[in-house]
Amino acid sequence: MADDLKDTIRENAEGPAKAAGDAGSVEQHKLPDQIAADKYLASKEAAKSKRRGLAFNKLVPPGAS
Repeated sequence: MADDLKDTIRENAEGPAKAAGDAGSVEQHKLPDQIAADKYLASKEAAKSKRRGLAFNKLVPPGAS
């Protein structure tokens, strides 16, 4: 899902902001809004993980045993 959103943002950034034709006109969401949506969805995915991004490690210097 996140890869699809990244691809969509990339495609929208490469395309025109507005387009008009015989059928009407089309305007895409602004890039800052798309980036904010991507960050929001990424934070939701990160919140689902069990590790929560925090790990505790015990550091033992060599020869301390």
